[in-house]
Amino acid sequence: MFFEDVELGDDIGPLEKVASDQDVIDFCSLWGPPTPNRFTDPDEAAKSKLSGPIVPGIMTMALMAQLFTEWADQDSLKDLNLVFRQSVPHNKPLIIAATVTDTRQEGVENLIDCDVVMTGQESERYVIGTATVSLPSRENK
Repeated sequence: MFFEDVELGDDIGPLEKVASDQDVIDFCSLWGPPTPNRFTDPDEAAKSKLSGPIVPGIMTMALMAQLFTEWADQDSLKDLNLVFRQSVPHNKPLIIAATVTDTRQEGVENLIDCDVVMTGQESERYVIGTATVSLPSRENK
């Protein structure tokens, strides 16, 4: 993907992910919060007045970042600023998509700004935000 190939209004994605119960348990085991917790246990989630265990915010951010690292490359994502509108559930399809809102050059960097959203299959808006991606120029290839 090159900077010159991107235009305002271009769509990125969608990327569909599912955060299974086991995925969240594995993530929490690596991340380190004590278990059980509201991310891994229905009783603990209920104590927090949640309808069930939720996907940790940092794991949600990683899922959303994957949209951009698969679209461009591993080092392309420069900024990801998110607002959590609802708790992100386990075991349900999560659809991540972005729209290009600006292209600009700052010094030697070619930057793409995007609006990004994570929705459910019934259009639930779980997370919204913005991202900035740096792309190489075809001229510097």
